[in-house]
Amino acid sequence: MNDKAPMAELYCEGRKQFIDLVPNGGARLDALFHTTPALGELAVGVVYGHLHQRPGLDPRLREAATFAAIVAAGMVGPPLSVHFKTGLASGLAPGEYTELLLQASAFTGFPRAVATADRLNQLFAEEGMTSPPAPAPRAVVLEFCDAVRDNREHFPVSPQIRALLRPPHQLQVTATAADQVLVESYQKGHPLPRGLLLVRVDGERIVAVTLFDPV
Repeated sequence: MNDKAPMAELYCEGRKQFIDLVPNGGARLDALFHTTPALGELAVGVVYGHLHQRPGLDPRLREAATFAAIVAAGMVGPPLSVHFKTGLASGLAPGEYTELLLQASAFTGFPRAVATADRLNQLFAEEGMTSPPAPAPRAVVLEFCDAVRDNREHFPVSPQIRALLRPPHQLQVTATAADQVLVESYQKGHPLPRGLLLVRVDGERIVAVTLFDPV
């Protein structure tokens, strides 16, 4: 990233980034900023040419933070629809949007949250997505882990994986994509995980569990 890049260069980089994330992104930008192209250059250059290139946040976390800020500001117009698309392209799951909105509602107030929910109904319909969506992938995997621990029916796994998911092991569960969750299994007093599981989900279903032994 070049912090000294002129705005025109940032705009070109930002426009390319936006087009990579959003179908028909170029046409969408041209239509949105048809009357005020200088504003488009500024907004796209700052947000997608500069902020999106910063290395401190991964794309999912960046889009989650952006979505929460949009809810807080009550922006249910283009910012919400645009970042709904870029968030999906960056790996946010539909169910994570509903969780983010629920979390934000306690701090932004219900009127803004409800206005966002109304717009999300439209955006889900436009994308042909199931509404309400499946639970967030982390919630699906936590339920799977609980089922293994409680000896309830669950996706079949090997005895080694079953042992890693049961006490005394402690689990750290992190969604890394819209369909992938990383499960780290620790034993008390050990700083390194005893095993790493990559769990693939499809909606509410577990479709694969892969074990990686730590080196």
